[in-house]
Amino acid sequence: MAQTMTAPGKRPTDGQLALAEAVARGEQRKDAGVTRVPTEVYTDPDHFAREKSALFDRLPQVIAPSALLPEPGMVVPHDSTGRQLLITRDKAGEIHVFHNVCRHRGTRLVEGTEAECAARLVCPYHAWTYRLDGTLLALPRPDTFPGMDKADYHLAELPSCEAGGLIWFSPAPEADFTHARMIGEDMAAFDAANHYLFRRKTHTVRGNWKLIMDAFLESYHVLRLHANTIGPFFKDGVTSGDFIGPHARSAVGRAEELEGIDLTDMPSLRRYVTFAYQLLPATIIIPSPDYINVMVLMPQAHDLTLVEDFMLIPEAPATDKARDHWERSWALLDGGVFASEDFRAAELGQQGLETGVVKELTLGTLEGGINRFHETVMEALRAAN
Repeated sequence: MAQTMTAPGKRPTDGQLALAEAVARGEQRKDAGVTRVPTEVYTDPDHFAREKSALFDRLPQVIAPSALLPEPGMVVPHDSTGRQLLITRDKAGEIHVFHNVCRHRGTRLVEGTEAECAARLVCPYHAWTYRLDGTLLALPRPDTFPGMDKADYHLAELPSCEAGGLIWFSPAPEADFTHARMIGEDMAAFDAANHYLFRRKTHTVRGNWKLIMDAFLESYHVLRLHANTIGPFFKDGVTSGDFIGPHARSAVGRAEELEGIDLTDMPSLRRYVTFAYQLLPATIIIPSPDYINVMVLMPQAHDLTLVEDFMLIPEAPATDKARDHWERSWALLDGGVFASEDFRAAELGQQGLETGVVKELTLGTLEGGINRFHETVMEALRAAN
C-alpha cells in the first residue's frame, strides 16, 4: 500500500529559503574548480547496463505527478519504465502501483496509456475481477478452483509513496521513501498536490539520460542555449544549491533585483527565483512562476531516453483566455525550451561523444552540479555492488 503525505503551503521550506537568500546576496556556488567526467559513462552500453541494474531496477523513483490520477476510482497503465505497470487510486484515495498482470493466466489487465475512471479491474480473458486496491474480488465458476484462497491471488504490488503531489515507486521490495517525503515537503510549498494536469507529452530523445540531466544541473548554458527563449530572464551564474539525500536542489536568480522582496512568501519568491530539482535516478522538476513542469526520464538504451513531461497549473482553465495563456506557456517550455533546445542539445552531444574525439568532459565552475551528480550516480553503483 502506498504511503500518502500531502501538506500544501504558501511559505518556502527552510531549505528553499536558504537557497533564495544566497541568490539574493549574489553568492556564487563554491566549486572545486575545473572537473572532468569520462565520456564512456554516456557511450558505453555495459556502463548503462550497470546503471540500469543499480539505479532503475533498485531505487525509489518518481513515476508521475499525483495530478495524473486526481480523483478516487482512477487507473492508468504505464509501460515506459520497461515494466508493465498499473497505477491506481482506489476508492479511499490511496495510490497503488501494481504489475499490470492478472494473477490467473498472466493476461494484461488494462490496455492503453491514458488515465481513466474504473470501478474495478476486469481481466479481458476470463473476467477475474479486482478492486482498485488489488484485492481479488470475484471470478467466474469459483467451484472449478476447489480449495483456492482468493487472498493468495491479489494483484502483485510494488512499494509506492505519494508525497507532496508526486507518486514514487520502487522496483525493489526494500524501499526507503524517507527522502521522497522530504522532497514532498518542498513540493507542498508549491502546492503541487492541488495542481491540475494541463498537458502531458512523451518525448523520444536519442541521447543518454545523463546528458538530459546535465542540462538541468548547470547554469552555464542558460544565457547561450536559451538566448531566444528564456535566457534573457536570468542572471548569468547567480545560483545556489544543496542536496536532499541523493537528490539535488538548485535555485537560479532571475533578471530582476531581489531587494525588498519578501522571500518568505512563495508566490513572490517564484517570480524572482527559479528552483530546479534533479531527483535520483532521473526526474527533473522545474517550478516556474505560476506552473510546474515534472519531467520523468525513462532510459531505454545507452543512447535512447523517453522523457514524459507533465505541465501542472494551479487550477483548470475556466475561460478561453486562460486556456490560451497556458497553451502559450506549454508551447514555450515543452516545445521551445525543452524539446528544441535542451533535448536537442542532448542529442547533438550524444552524436559528438560517440565519435570518440572527446575522451572526457571538461566542466567549469558553473557546471559543478554535473560533476556532483555523476559522483552520486557512482556512489549508487558502488552501493549496489
